[in-house]
Amino acid sequence: MVKAMPGADDDSSSITMTTLTTSNNILLSKEAIFIIIVMLLLIIFLILIACKYKPWRFFYSHPVSSNSVFRNKNTIKGEDIERPLISDDLHLVESQSHEYSRGYAHDAGGHQNQGAYGSPWTQGLVHKQRLTSINPQLTHTDSFVLDVCDSSEDISVGQTLKRPLVFNQLAEEQKHIRPEDVKYRPNLAIQNEKFGDFAPKDTKDQRSILMLEVISGPCQGLQHSMQSTDTSRLPLTLGRVTPSDILVMDSEVSGKHAMINWNINKLRWELVDMGSLNGTLVNSNAVHNPHSGSRQWGDPIELANGDIITLGTTSRIFVHIRSQNDQVPFGIGIASDAMAVRRGGKKLPMEDVCYYHWPLPGTDKFGLFGICDGHGGADAAASVSKIMPQMVASILSDSYRRERVLSQSDASDVLREAFSQTEASIDHHYEGCTATVLLVWADGDGNFYAQCANVGDSACVVNIDGKQTKMTEDHRITSHSERLRIQATGEPLKDGETRLCGLNLARMLGDKFLKQQDVRFSSEPYISQVVYIHQASKGFALLASDGFWDVVNVKKAIQLVQQAKERISTEEEISAEKIANSLLSEAKTLRTKDNTSIIFLDFDNAHRILSCKLDS
Repeated sequence: MVKAMPGADDDSSSITMTTLTTSNNILLSKEAIFIIIVMLLLIIFLILIACKYKPWRFFYSHPVSSNSVFRNKNTIKGEDIERPLISDDLHLVESQSHEYSRGYAHDAGGHQNQGAYGSPWTQGLVHKQRLTSINPQLTHTDSFVLDVCDSSEDISVGQTLKRPLVFNQLAEEQKHIRPEDVKYRPNLAIQNEKFGDFAPKDTKDQRSILMLEVISGPCQGLQHSMQSTDTSRLPLTLGRVTPSDILVMDSEVSGKHAMINWNINKLRWELVDMGSLNGTLVNSNAVHNPHSGSRQWGDPIELANGDIITLGTTSRIFVHIRSQNDQVPFGIGIASDAMAVRRGGKKLPMEDVCYYHWPLPGTDKFGLFGICDGHGGADAAASVSKIMPQMVASILSDSYRRERVLSQSDASDVLREAFSQTEASIDHHYEGCTATVLLVWADGDGNFYAQCANVGDSACVVNIDGKQTKMTEDHRITSHSERLRIQATGEPLKDGETRLCGLNLARMLGDKFLKQQDVRFSSEPYISQVVYIHQASKGFALLASDGFWDVVNVKKAIQLVQQAKERISTEEEISAEKIANSLLSEAKTLRTKDNTSIIFLDFDNAHRILSCKLDS
């Protein structure tokens, strides 16, 4: 018989117990892991619920109106409410707001061709930028919170906020201030009283006539006119399909391309790109939404007399704006093009600015015509084009100064003072421009006088009854007369030196930094002799920037004008606008490599303006 070995049962029991203990531990560890996972999932779920509903806000938030969009988070201090944010006269604010928005109202049916890309104007003005603080003492650490109530509809986080009554106009004013306005406006603040004639005084005296003429593209020659008082026909739409008011049958033009409206609050014509595919330019500057293909409307931009609107790349529209009671007593043609360095190449930045005023505010016998050619940017040219007419009008508003010009038939002092005041008023340290202005005035018997002033290389020539008179002086460094002037400063130019601090001009407006560094720069204008234009005389005046004169000399320019008159007169009535465009085409054919702008005054066409007739 085999005997059991001592301790064998004890070993078996130990093994069994160890096995059971291990199994229990494994089961316990699995249950623990499961519980941990469930707890983690529960915690994550609670976190998600908390993030969505934010229950903690009920523990320290004060009850507010259910319609409030923004809630105050800081205690309002006494000094914070010294200045009201909203006018007490809510009825006045509301009426002004409705008047402004009404001008841009557009029926929904007019947007069917745009598909889902509707205009913000169709649903009221929208505001996506942060409101500028009203209190100038607020710092970046302060909280400026508005409580804006709208009982009509709820606004959720992430939606575009609609502008309330007063804030839509506040933001609109700040949004559309042009850079050039900011630069010269502070220096003119003290002279506001002197420029009272330029401020709107009476709406009925500010009636304006807008005339549009397609000067290039498939619909060249198409004309349209509109009066600001004819509100039933406003706004004016431009596009390729009906019901556009101006049908431009160009494949690059969108069905609903752009819109022009009279802003009753600011008393000016404004252009808005309606989300066009190929964009809209004004004087070669883009005014459409910068996000390509977004089909969102652009910002309204003011239209000025002489502007060129480009739809796509080929259809160009000339803008003529005048007062309803004003009639320019001779033909006026304006043409401009940014040009390109090489044929078919990208257009150059447009730095030329053309302008004219007839009559100047406060005077009924004087008109001013001018061209500014900017360098380093277009801001200086834009500033001068606005300030120069104001300065001349301000000087001539003095009856003594005005009668002196009429009696002596000389406006040299007026022009010299206007240039000096304009130079003092602008604040452009690193940009400058040429300035060529032609002052024309009538003697009351149907005769005219013309006198020119200039700095830079934009030139003017007058031809009366075959007699040619150059009205400007060339202020490039290579000019003999300019080198003599520089030599008189005591710091003559070296032989072969054709530039001064990188510029080929020695006289300009602006460029304050260069003038502080080098006394040889000047803003003193050249003043021409006075040209008498009898009512029976035949003649013209031609102002152009250097882009034209670089490829066409004075003799050739006069020949081109005569040839254009002969060619046009055989087919139709002579138009100053057509002559200006023929001169521009010649410069393009000769492949000028600079911005080109032309103002043509035709004294043959007495008591006629362009070739447009007002729509009855």
